[in-house]
Amino acid sequence: MTRNVALENLRFGIFLPPIHMNHENPTLCIDRDMEVVVHLDRLGFHEAWIGEHHSGGGELIASPELFIAVAAERTRTIRLGTGVNSLPYHHPLILADRWMQLHHMTRGRAMFGCGPGSLPSDAKMMGIPVAKQRDRMEEALACMAKLMRGETVSYSCEWFTLENASLQMRPYNNEPIELSTACVVSPSGPMAAGRNGTSMMTISATSPAATAAASKNWDIACDIAKANGHSMDRSRWRMVGFAHVAETREQARADMEYGLKDWIDYYKTIGTLPIVPEEHMDDPVTYMIESGLAAIGTVDDVVTQIQTLWNASGGGFGSYLICDLNWAPFEAKLKSYELIARYVIPRIHKMNEQRDIQHDWIKAEHGGFKSSMEAAMQAQFTKLADMQAEIKNKG
Repeated sequence: MTRNVALENLRFGIFLPPIHMNHENPTLCIDRDMEVVVHLDRLGFHEAWIGEHHSGGGELIASPELFIAVAAERTRTIRLGTGVNSLPYHHPLILADRWMQLHHMTRGRAMFGCGPGSLPSDAKMMGIPVAKQRDRMEEALACMAKLMRGETVSYSCEWFTLENASLQMRPYNNEPIELSTACVVSPSGPMAAGRNGTSMMTISATSPAATAAASKNWDIACDIAKANGHSMDRSRWRMVGFAHVAETREQARADMEYGLKDWIDYYKTIGTLPIVPEEHMDDPVTYMIESGLAAIGTVDDVVTQIQTLWNASGGGFGSYLICDLNWAPFEAKLKSYELIARYVIPRIHKMNEQRDIQHDWIKAEHGGFKSSMEAAMQAQFTKLADMQAEIKNKG
């Protein structure tokens, strides 16, 4: 078993695939993604995870490392991770070496997220059998985890070889790079995380199947970790959910008219994760809300979604990540993040608890404070009158 964590310590961030429609200027799409991360940094969000994709025309960031390097120069405190590097596409030594450089360039803010690759079309173009992607991810991760811990690795398989391989640098300030393994519903991600001692990131955690499997998958990761001499830490478990908020539920629904249909169509024709069943396509927003897949409404709905995930986790998790999508107009999306920063984060973190204590205390004692102030003022008037009388008597 692992130690439970406190809800008020929950970190907030985003998971940025990204997904843009083909009619938009791709240069400006990437600029907007960068603007989102800068916006989140100003608002005090803790993390942003950036995806890697190579086909389909919508998910335009091929190198999250390049994106992170630029984002680190434009932000102050937000931590930046790959969400995720697809390990079968890279030689482990080269990717690990690039990452160690990035860890130094970002002064330790870079985090390493990994997975097998989500688009079969990516693998097809590189001649990688889809059936072998997960096995190759685990082979690469086992080597990369050792390399990033400063070990020397020799290993040979059908698609890469390492001969007395080691990295040139240790992590920045000798602080270990955060390694995170992606999972959805199947146990393969939790098993890989446990075997290699990484943290875990549950993609689409608010889908009914993923929510139902959350606690079981955590237990699997813990059991595998223990058998391999590692331990899992709930504070490093990340949950990715879907959310968009506005001032009213009606406005949040109206915002969906901008891009929700395009997003659903993308996953029907390009992506591989099931989103909205055909029988609910006449009203996808209602389905997404009622199934728990998305919090489309007000800040109260986001708090409810977080609480649902928290209960399903069986002991808590460390980060709540919003999947950054273009359901709403860009300014409405930025406003959604602002509302979450202004109202959701303070509620979860109990940031205003002391303010409330002070407010309630003074309100309860207000009558006495008011009487004291009035008595003090009256005493000054009495004192003035006495002084004036004394001056008059002397004259």
